[in-house]
Amino acid sequence: MRKDGVHWLRTRGGAIYGDEGVTLLEHALQCAALAESDGASDALVVAALLHDVGLLLGSEVSNASGDDRQHERLGARFLGRSFGPEVSEPVRLHVEAKRYLARDDAYRDGLSQESLRRLDQQGGVYEDWQAEGFEAHPYADDAIRLRRWDDQATKPGIEVPGLEHYADRIALLVRARLTVNS
Repeated sequence: MRKDGVHWLRTRGGAIYGDEGVTLLEHALQCAALAESDGASDALVVAALLHDVGLLLGSEVSNASGDDRQHERLGARFLGRSFGPEVSEPVRLHVEAKRYLARDDAYRDGLSQESLRRLDQQGGVYEDWQAEGFEAHPYADDAIRLRRWDDQATKPGIEVPGLEHYADRIALLVRARLTVNS
């Protein structure tokens, strides 16, 4: 059986997401629901669902406790095997988007203590030259949208659709990737 991002959410998503008060699965489902309610494309909804899969891969599951070792890059590489860049690139860039957005005091003030701690681990606030490089990336806008949903997806007890709600969307994107690669 080929293990995909949904498999990892099902089997390891019960881990608590830092000190945010939700599990990784709850966080992922809330993020995807926010993307869907915002009218995001299928690819961006799936990216929102699977954006933290790098925390769950193999021994990296320990990262859920807050030890961030570039989970976004690990996750993007993993997702790139099944999906196109419209899914993997926003995932790869979602931490960079946080560093970019953190240039704004109001954005930083809205982050939880856990998220601020992770921001420091992830390299801190972007300098102007870094922000310019980020802005030039073709998936920067999608990564910023993903980042904003990510920041909001930490509310305990929120009712959102389950993993099965996204199955058809995921299958369609995987089939599209297979068609492009054949």
